Amino acid sequence: MRSGKVGRKRGIAFLLAAALSAGAVCAAPVTLFVSAAPTTQQQIEQNEREKADLENQQEENENQLEGLKDEQSDLKKNLDKLNDQLNEVVQNLERLEQQIRDKEQEIAETQAALEEAIATEKWQYECMVIRARAMYEYQEENFLSELLSAGSLSDVLNTARYIERVAAADRKLMDDYKENRALIEKHEAALEQEKIELDALKVDAEAEKNKVSGLISQTASSMKATAEQIEAAEQKAREYEEKIRQKEEDLEYLRKKLAEEIALSQAAANASWRDISEVTFAEGDRYLLANLIYCEAGGEPYAGQLAVGAVVINRVLSSKFPDTVVGVIYQNKQFSPVSSGRFQLALETNKATATCYKAADEAMSGATNVGSCVFFRTPVPGLTGINIGGHVFY
Repeated sequence: MRSGKVGRKRGIAFLLAAALSAGAVCAAPVTLFVSAAPTTQQQIEQNEREKADLENQQEENENQLEGLKDEQSDLKKNLDKLNDQLNEVVQNLERLEQQIRDKEQEIAETQAALEEAIATEKWQYECMVIRARAMYEYQEENFLSELLSAGSLSDVLNTARYIERVAAADRKLMDDYKENRALIEKHEAALEQEKIELDALKVDAEAEKNKVSGLISQTASSMKATAEQIEAAEQKAREYEEKIRQKEEDLEYLRKKLAEEIALSQAAANASWRDISEVTFAEGDRYLLANLIYCEAGGEPYAGQLAVGAVVINRVLSSKFPDTVVGVIYQNKQFSPVSSGRFQLALETNKATATCYKAADEAMSGATNVGSCVFFRTPVPGLTGINIGGHVFY
């Protein structure tokens, strides 16, 4: 494809030749009017304007994503708090139910003791009545004979005192049984009142449990709705990435960008490089790299995932790029998932697969299947390099 500049030069040359030819016939001065269709440069400028509009829309989408993520975070905190509250309510309810069971058992035991006390009291009363009747009958029938047969007055008095002591003991025992029964009845009434109070507390706890469960259900529904909105925003982010990528790959913009990247890649290859043994990786570098690999090559074969990881580590080793994994990944406009917000979403839920982590580990140990390549993109006409999966590395 000829550039606009070359086309314009040839057009002007043609007009000049025509003017010179005309000058051989007529000496009158010739005024040149050069009118052309939109040039490649104009198309490039239009393409760049469209790309800028897409980037603005992308930025708005990122802001929306940030708001949704904040909302999701708040909902998650609220849900955690509600779950803790529900656990406390459930534990309290379990304690109350256990106390009610214990109280019911204690009431049952008290009722059994009361029934036994009533039975014992009844038995004692019957025994006392029988003894009293026997003594009175004995007194009426045999009192005179007892007096006549008594050896002395002291024997008579002893017999009378004996009968009186038996009667007094019966009355004392009966009073004790009555007092014990009254105490048991009082204890039973107290237990019944305590059970009523526990039942009321249980009703309140059940109501609180239902209330918290309802709030949890509402919060979970809100979280689900927010997650769906985030998923929709993430899909928009992918669409913007694709549209921007297409704009970047159009016309002179792509060739210019490719020329700059190839020049930088060559410069990096010829510049100083550190050995992998000289690199000290920070805590979290593996997590960052694995999730970037997921965003860029999650659907690629393992070789493609390793290649993406190797490119990041190659940049860390090259003096032409930042010397840390964090610096390389977050370098301005270097990885489209970072710019679109999709990478941040992957980090929040750790979407990296086991193979992504394996690729990150190998790359961080110095393994590479793309040599010293420091760039990759989807294949485009005229770009040569190492083709792995859906990317070309250069």
